Amino acid sequence: MIELADRDQTDTIVRFDGVGLRYGRSPETLQDLSFELKAGSFHFLTGPSGAGKSSLLKLIYLAHRPSRGRIELFGQDIGRSKRKDLPFLRRRIGVVFQEMHLLEHLTAFDNVALPMRLAGQKPATYRTDIAELLQWVGLGTKMHAMPETLSGGERQRLAIARAVVARPEIILADEPTGNLDHEMGQRILKLFTELNRLGTTVLIASHDLDLVARSGMPAFNIENGRLTSPYMDATEDDPADDLGLVASGEPEFVYRRPLTLSEEDSLEDEGP
Repeated sequence: MIELADRDQTDTIVRFDGVGLRYGRSPETLQDLSFELKAGSFHFLTGPSGAGKSSLLKLIYLAHRPSRGRIELFGQDIGRSKRKDLPFLRRRIGVVFQEMHLLEHLTAFDNVALPMRLAGQKPATYRTDIAELLQWVGLGTKMHAMPETLSGGERQRLAIARAVVARPEIILADEPTGNLDHEMGQRILKLFTELNRLGTTVLIASHDLDLVARSGMPAFNIENGRLTSPYMDATEDDPADDLGLVASGEPEFVYRRPLTLSEEDSLEDEGP
């Protein structure tokens, strides 16, 4: 079993044991996946197009059930969990979809507020938090803008804000920098790094090996539906640490407040 952890941590937040996934009668898309993700860890998932990265993420956020094998999330065996319990588990996971899936008829604010509304919270309990979060991702002046008026980078940051607003314990991001330039890719990576510093477990699927290498974060690869061993581990003296891109993470601490950046880290007025 591959243990995907780069720190001395004991809490396993995701566990796959001999997992396979098949769509219909086609050959297995994922085969014999066995690995663990430790709480508070940060990893990249790499591999060529069609290798199964998105399918693996879908298993973690419960969009699909495995064809075989065992999956545990937060210590619970998903195969034995009741259907009524799954929405509660999903609310503990934030997802940045490759296609973003923004609701075009809702404003930027309302898109971010959607997870809170679905959880039954009243606007008065989250209005200030969402305003601060939008400010943090550089969209404070576009709170009431419709998604169609936003640039690609702004839409991506809006999708990230929606994924993190409910204080998830895990963030899964599917190619979040796939259509962004180098500068924007680094800025988006900074968002995830700051979340990880607050204790959130982060797993990012990406085909951008240069971005992965520059980040200094550990990564593992998937090819032909099978995982390979981690090929890169962050080191304490990695130069990425000087760039603020190596996360420290405290597994016992769960993000429960709006994020704050220093003035020098602000993303406001830096372009799309």
